[in-house]
Amino acid sequence: MRAILLRETGGPEQLELTDVPDPEPRDGEVVVQVRAAGINFLDVLVRQGRYAQQPELPTIPGTEIAGEVDGRRVIALPDAGYAELAVAREESLVPLPDSASFEEGASFLMTFLTAHIPLTRQVRLEPGATVLVHAAAGGVGSAAVQLAKHMGARVVATASTDEKRAFALEQGADEAYSYEDFVEAVRADVIIDPVGGDLVAQSLKVLEPLGALVLVGYAGGFWEELNPALLVGRNLSLHGFYLGRLMRHRPEVVQQATRELMALWEQGAVRPVVGATFPLEQAADAHRLIEERKHVGKVVLVP
Repeated sequence: MRAILLRETGGPEQLELTDVPDPEPRDGEVVVQVRAAGINFLDVLVRQGRYAQQPELPTIPGTEIAGEVDGRRVIALPDAGYAELAVAREESLVPLPDSASFEEGASFLMTFLTAHIPLTRQVRLEPGATVLVHAAAGGVGSAAVQLAKHMGARVVATASTDEKRAFALEQGADEAYSYEDFVEAVRADVIIDPVGGDLVAQSLKVLEPLGALVLVGYAGGFWEELNPALLVGRNLSLHGFYLGRLMRHRPEVVQQATRELMALWEQGAVRPVVGATFPLEQAADAHRLIEERKHVGKVVLVP
């Protein structure tokens, strides 16, 4: 089969299209004919060598797919998704709604679970609460905007350009600001932050007492050390979310959240946003688009 192979960490040019042996499933696994593979920022971090749990090289990147198994349209979160075939556990397969495209299917689980589980299980979201979503035009951000709005929150977005802020408003945000302006303009009860870096300190300034900051990524740089006295003194809470570890140690939580999300999707309450699609052989171009922060929604590869 054709697949994208990462032999060494580095720039997008390290993503090599090549022929590799077809995967061999073990007991309880099936081979999925991949029709679309979602690109998550963790894939970019793996390629750069910056991911917290870096896989052994060479490796086939990719952790999210949509495809077919025995005539069934499915979505899954396997390893080695940038390929024509991928192996997934049968029990982990999720039916793809009939009304959805494969590209949408490959854009759903990772981003929506990353937003949904914190909003429903880690923080208490009172009716009318203000939720601030950073990087609101990205995959996780746009999912968080949709979900928080559906839950009755007042949603405030941040994004880096006028185009991205307009996109966040289209997804349901009530207001949108630049990263330079939000500190003066916003007071929030909950913040969803996929950016990290020095944005954490800025975010803590805008939290109301009993507010919560949820860290879900570090696209803008690794988190700085934080003195707990700041949280105690201002009656704030800090949460971290890492889907991969939760899938391993609390799979029942992820499975239940997945069922909740699929119901919302089928009801039309939420919908993934496909920002761009690339053929498999242009995986490097897709990664460049993400690194340059020129995309909205999810970027998808099509084998």
